[in-house]
Amino acid sequence: MNGGGTGRVLRDRNAGLYLSGVVVSGFGTTAMWLVAGVWVKSLTGSDTLAALTVFALWAPVLAGPALGALADRLPRRRLLVGVGLLMATLLPVLLLLDSADRVWLLFAVLFAHGVCGALHDAAEAALVPQAVDVRLLGDFNGLRMTANEGMKLLAPPVGAALFARFGGASVALLDAVTFALAAGLFALLRVRAEPPERSAGTGTGGFPRVREGARELWGSPVLRPLVAGGAAVMFLAGLNGAVIYAVADDVLGHAPTYVGVLYAVQGAGSVLTGLVAGPLLRRMPERVFAAAGTALFALGIAGRALPCDAVALVCSAVIGAGLPCVLIAALTAVQREVPNAVLGRAAATANTLIFVPNALALALGAALVAFVDVRVLLPVLAVAGLAVALLLAAGARAGVAAGAGARAGRK
Repeated sequence: MNGGGTGRVLRDRNAGLYLSGVVVSGFGTTAMWLVAGVWVKSLTGSDTLAALTVFALWAPVLAGPALGALADRLPRRRLLVGVGLLMATLLPVLLLLDSADRVWLLFAVLFAHGVCGALHDAAEAALVPQAVDVRLLGDFNGLRMTANEGMKLLAPPVGAALFARFGGASVALLDAVTFALAAGLFALLRVRAEPPERSAGTGTGGFPRVREGARELWGSPVLRPLVAGGAAVMFLAGLNGAVIYAVADDVLGHAPTYVGVLYAVQGAGSVLTGLVAGPLLRRMPERVFAAAGTALFALGIAGRALPCDAVALVCSAVIGAGLPCVLIAALTAVQREVPNAVLGRAAATANTLIFVPNALALALGAALVAFVDVRVLLPVLAVAGLAVALLLAAGARAGVAAGAGARAGRK
């Protein structure tokens, strides 16, 4: 029975097309993300500029609420197709990048990549409940996580090999082709066409009020703790990610390249969680699922302080298995609880609130590791993670009861 929901999702035409699009576009995007920094480094010799490639991709997340409002304003299926075609058109511009003085082209394209990604995520989050049975949202979101994490395991070596053999332009073309293919898959979706949202949350000139997304999240006793918990967990994940090189060197005594092994094992753990998320979410409330995953994540962080390769690998798998739980739980709850008219901006606002702390923590962790022994810092992070898990679990009953009352009130 555990595989029933997953099987139903995979047999569903719309869900299959969605997941195929995620796999295809995710492969190209992940390869491009890896190669961008290497490309800049090879042209300029600057570690700072290479690091800024990641910032260029992530910066548009800060504008998530506004981009989500735009996604609510436009026909969502057409937006998915249009975003894919736009990036398929823009990426070949990087064929002109052949010297350090043209690096700005890459940053411009990466920034557009990030904007399109935020728009895509908002439109997708709002369109999925129209295309997939609401009872299968947990299964779908889990499989989406599996697809994303699977591409993170497969795409980097392909991107690196292409870059080494043909240069960065070949990876840009690969990304363009995957965007075009994904756009074609999204164009085949069969969903009930809805007019752009005009009534709820419209402001001057008919543009939806950006704050509606935050209001939906803050006003819901179900969503507020899940989004807050997700933000807290991603903050801790950012600190953990910032110290991983110190774990490889100071704790395990390996070269920095060993980090790739740790990340690969962590990705495998996330793939497994994506496969079992749907069945588990049908058997427990989202907050319990999120709390259990957060506790696993915290225990994995604590174990990394031990100087043992076998323990480090197991802990990486545990971290990978636990970390996605709160993200899947939060997205599934947002899709179920928020009215469709404002779902795009609510989902985009949730992404901003959850993922921006991760970026801030990466910078803070880089500073902390210079002053605090990683063997001391990791247990502290683990205690904080367990505290978040306890808070999520303690309020699960109240959250479920409040959510049921809210849904009954809307009826």
